[in-house]
Amino acid sequence: MLANVAKNFRMWMPNMPIFMTSARNATATQPARATFRVLPRMTKHEIKEYLTKIYGLPVTKVNTQNYLGKRKRIIGSRKVLYFKYADFKKAIVTFDREQLTDVGMGMRIPEIDDENDEDDEV
Repeated sequence: MLANVAKNFRMWMPNMPIFMTSARNATATQPARATFRVLPRMTKHEIKEYLTKIYGLPVTKVNTQNYLGKRKRIIGSRKVLYFKYADFKKAIVTFDREQLTDVGMGMRIPEIDDENDEDDEV
């Protein structure tokens, strides 16, 4: 019985891999969007809960796409080796237009930017 309850109440901890692959800022006609690469067993609801509870992002919609890992064949001198890359899921997350306009892909490091400004002046 305890095993059935544990399956229904999965909890995703911050060490679960969720990688941002691309992001797009909000425009006048479209809200901000980001694309993440997540585990294949994560559902849309779990992805939304993960981003809202851990990172505090205002998620409105999550679309997912499942990808099969690419299959490869290496031909050697004596035998042929077959292997397959891991399967993954792509999650396209749409954020709330009023609360989040900048996804923040870039970041400014003051020490490096100050050095670049001094080089430009010379």
